[in-house]
Amino acid sequence: MKGFLLFFLSSLVFASACGPGEGAVGTRERVGDLPKGVGGPTYSLAAGWPQLPDRFVLGNPSGIGIDSAGHVIVFCRRKRVWPVLLPIPGSLMTTDAILVLDGSSGKLLGSWGAGEFVMPHGLTVDAQDNIWITDVGLHQVMKFSHEGKRLLTLGVAGEPGNDSLHFNRPTGVAVAPDGSFYVSDGYRNSRVVKFSAGGKYLFEWGRKGSSAGEFDIPHGICLDETGNIYVADRENRRIQVFDPSGRFLRQLADRSFGNICGIAYDAFAHRIVAVDDQSFLHLKHRGSDVLILDREGKVISRWGRSGGTDGPACWYHDVALGRDGSIYVGDILGDRVQKFIPRRDSIGASVPRQDPAGERYSR
Repeated sequence: MKGFLLFFLSSLVFASACGPGEGAVGTRERVGDLPKGVGGPTYSLAAGWPQLPDRFVLGNPSGIGIDSAGHVIVFCRRKRVWPVLLPIPGSLMTTDAILVLDGSSGKLLGSWGAGEFVMPHGLTVDAQDNIWITDVGLHQVMKFSHEGKRLLTLGVAGEPGNDSLHFNRPTGVAVAPDGSFYVSDGYRNSRVVKFSAGGKYLFEWGRKGSSAGEFDIPHGICLDETGNIYVADRENRRIQVFDPSGRFLRQLADRSFGNICGIAYDAFAHRIVAVDDQSFLHLKHRGSDVLILDREGKVISRWGRSGGTDGPACWYHDVALGRDGSIYVGDILGDRVQKFIPRRDSIGASVPRQDPAGERYSR
C-alpha cells in the first residue's frame, strides 16, 4: 500500500510539473470565468523575456526583487530540488543562486552566491540596494551587499527553533525606512518577528490558526508607505494587515482566492499586487492568478487561472514591481520568470511612476 501511495503521489507531481510552452501564461485547467465586476488583464506578457544563456538551468525562481537601477534580482534553486516526501538536502549549493537581470532586455548581467545557500526562498531589496534572503534549509535570514558580501546573518545554520535566536523555515523579509525589519517565519513557525536595523530581536506576534492575527504559513511580507505590514497568510487564503506594532487592522480575503503565495505593495498607485495558487494537496496544480487589489481588498484586476489568458498551469511563488509599473513573477512549476507590462489603457500605465518624496519603491 505504501509503495502504491508513493507511486500515486509521484505521478501527480510529474503530471503537474511538465514545463509550459515558450511564452505561455495561464492554466491548462480553467477554473471559471472572471468574477462578476472584476476586470480582466490590464497587463501584457513580455514575449522573449528574459534572455538567459543557452542550456542555462534556472530551477525554481523562489524570490524576486528590483534594485534602484531597475535590475531584476532573482533567487533561484538551479538544480536543487525540494523533495515532496523526503527531507531538504543539507549540503550547500555549488552554483550561483542570485541572478541579476536587465529589467528591459532580460539579459543576465551577473550572478553570485555559490556555496552560501541550501534551499533558497524569499528575497527583498532594500532602499540601499542591500539584498535580503531567507533560506528554509539553513533556517536563516541573511543580508548581503548588492555585490554579494554578507553583512548580517540571523538564525543558527541547520538548527530550527522558535525563539529570539532561531527560525524554522523563514519565508520573507520586509525592511522599514529606518532599517528595522520584519521576518515572516514561516513554514513551521506561525509568527512575524521584528528586529532592529542591527539585528536585535524586538518583538513578535502570531500563532498557528485562522483567527485574526493567527497564521497558517505566513509566506510573504511587505510594507506600505505608512509602515503597515501586509502578510500573505498562504493556507488561510488571505492577506492580513497589521500596524507597525503588530496590531491587527484587517484582512483581505475573497472566496475566489487560492493560497496567497507572494505579495508586493505599489506605493505609487496605493494598491496591492499578489499571486495565488490553487492545487489539490499541493500536488496537482490548477494554476495561479495575478491579483491587483485596493487597500481594502477589492479586486481591481486579475488574470491567469481565472480567465483572460490561456496556456499551461503556472505556480507563481513570488512577485515584484518595477518602477515603470511592470510586474515580475516567479513560476516554480515552469521554472521561469515572467514580466508583465501595463497596457496603455491600464491603471498601471496611467499612474505616474515618479515618487515626489524621493523614496524608493515599496516591495
